[in-house]
Amino acid sequence: MLIYLYTTIYLGLQHAFEADHLLAVSNLVTHRNNIWKSVKDGIYWGIGHTSTIFFIGILMMVFKFQISMNIFGYFEGGVGVMLIILGIYRFLKLFSRKKNQEHSHTHIHTHTYSHEHSHSHFHEDSHDHSHHRAAFGVGLVHGLAGSGVLMVLVISQMKNALDGLMYILIFGLGSIVGMFLAAFLFSIPFAKNLMKSGKFQIVLVIISSVLCIVYGGKVAMEQFF
Repeated sequence: MLIYLYTTIYLGLQHAFEADHLLAVSNLVTHRNNIWKSVKDGIYWGIGHTSTIFFIGILMMVFKFQISMNIFGYFEGGVGVMLIILGIYRFLKLFSRKKNQEHSHTHIHTHTYSHEHSHSHFHEDSHDHSHHRAAFGVGLVHGLAGSGVLMVLVISQMKNALDGLMYILIFGLGSIVGMFLAAFLFSIPFAKNLMKSGKFQIVLVIISSVLCIVYGGKVAMEQFF
């Protein structure tokens, strides 16, 4: 029983580290300058992802609702479109004058003498990003795309609907843990007290956004065309 539990959690954790999931969460946490808020994004992503899979599990296993694998393919394409939107949106936020600009400050320091110096830093007003609805919504969409293969596995292996739903919940717990870890790692360069290089942070945001757009375009093209 314990081996079954650990294996299921591990599979969920492994699922969280798929490329499209990592790209999405890396793009989300670049809004943050606080590690705790970033890992909460990861948790909310996992909750959203598990909620969708659990809902589809109820439809298919309890109510015997049939969903074609072709439909899940379109869901996968929708994830590609979502990644493109995330990347473009992040670019717009990066270059927006209101939300993201480089400030110069002049300070007067008194030692044995007084002198002035100026410095600049990467700054983003994150007050309106304190909620985690975006991460939850992204997780919901990812759950749609990832549920097809999982449902086939669960329905073929589980003896009854209750066992299947329990498997989904344990799998979901693993995915929450996995995305928690991923969000923590991706958030380190953006934490206020750890790295203060604004240019380095901007480069990371650009890389994350470009990868989102390119990978999202690839997925969308494969599924829709």
